[in-house]
Amino acid sequence: MGEDLIRHLVPEVTASRTIANAKSDRLSHTEIMSPRSKASFVEASALINPKLVEFGALLFGENLDWSIKEIWVNFLETGGSQSIHNHANSFVSGVLYLTPSHPSANIVFHKSLGGADFAFKNQNENVRFGPYNGGKWAMPTIAAGDLVLFPSYLLHEVPTNRGNQRISVAFNAIPARLDSFGYAINLS
Repeated sequence: MGEDLIRHLVPEVTASRTIANAKSDRLSHTEIMSPRSKASFVEASALINPKLVEFGALLFGENLDWSIKEIWVNFLETGGSQSIHNHANSFVSGVLYLTPSHPSANIVFHKSLGGADFAFKNQNENVRFGPYNGGKWAMPTIAAGDLVLFPSYLLHEVPTNRGNQRISVAFNAIPARLDSFGYAINLS
């Protein structure tokens, strides 16, 4: 995202009413909103949508029409964290960073706790771990304007923030339809 959009978004979202997080008193969120509730959200959604189509094609093997169904803002203060969770009732989730993220507070993704892994592992001094063969994976350096997309079912958390306040816009998205050999579902 460009600097101009970030300059519009930050004052617009910081004026929003927030709700304290249930597990961290150094994290607060706005209420869940429509992506059409603020002019800057509409502008951001227009820039995010082509990325959703591209990422959705990786997940479903087809370019589908996508829409952001809900959006909210996170304010992570020094010492705050977000406990491990995933996002229900959506297929792709995303985070747009409005401020830089201290490396201590970058999202950490976790493999599911059961059932989907191979029974054998390859763990030795020659292995280089990455997002596909590690038990968990932390995002690299995050800058203001960066966008992260991930499957909504993926477990993730934000460890304790040891840096300055981090402001991010989170959202969930759905495709217009899924079709499996004629068994189709339309989503809205």
